[in-house]
Formats: sequence, C-alpha cells, structure tokens
Amino acid sequence: MKLTVSRKAHFNAAHRLFNNKWSKEKNDQVFGKCNNPNFHGHNYELIVSVTGEIDSDTGYVIDMTLLKRIIKEEVEDNLDHKNLNLDVKEFKSINPTAENICIFIYNKIKAELDSNLSLEITLYETPRNFVKYSGS
Repeated sequence: MKLTVSRKAHFNAAHRLFNNKWSKEKNDQVFGKCNNPNFHGHNYELIVSVTGEIDSDTGYVIDMTLLKRIIKEEVEDNLDHKNLNLDVKEFKSINPTAENICIFIYNKIKAELDSNLSLEITLYETPRNFVKYSGS
C-alpha cells in the first residue's frame, strides 16, 4: 500500500526575471515588473510530498525528522534570504522562474531520498500562483 506524506516549509528570496539575450524592451514586454533591475522578492511556500510503501518496522513512509532536515539543508539553507540571481550558482545561467525554482528544489531533495520513494514539489510564489513538479 502506497501513501503520500507531506511537509510544509517556506523561504524568502529575491530574484529578477530576464533573458540576457533579449533587449530591455523585450524583457520588459515579457516579464513586466518582474524584470526590475533592482530585483523583487517573494515569501515562497513549499509543500514537499513523498510517496512510498509504509515500512513495516517503523510504520513510516519516511521519517518526518529526516524530511525536515533534508528540506532545511537542501532548500532553506540554499535559498532563504538569498538573491537567487546573484547568490545561487544554478540561477546564474537559468532564469529563476517559479518553474525553474521548483525543478531545482525537486532535484536537490530527490538526490537525498531512497530511490523507492516518489517526490512531488508544490511551490507557491504567491498565494494564488503556484507550480507542481514530480519529475516527469
């Protein structure tokens, strides 16, 4: 029997959406105020969902203390109170959209999980705008 367990987390980060191959006008047209050269920030909300079989010895899909540690070390320590464009090496060459941040988080957490566990990341950039990624 497979179950999904989830843990919420949050982080605050600044970013600027732009494509350095485009003109200022095109960046303004596509990204609007998100192209502010002085950056802008969000209070990101994160839901990390892990699906797998219940371990017969522990009764857990995953130990939530372990999941909490993984989220802190792989997400919060890397992204919280950072300028994503300037402080996170992966976003020096990738536009830090909600979509790309979600994939970044997925890859960081997935690398720390047992291979028999499935992962889904839900990232809220605002209370009304969010993305989900499950690796496919």
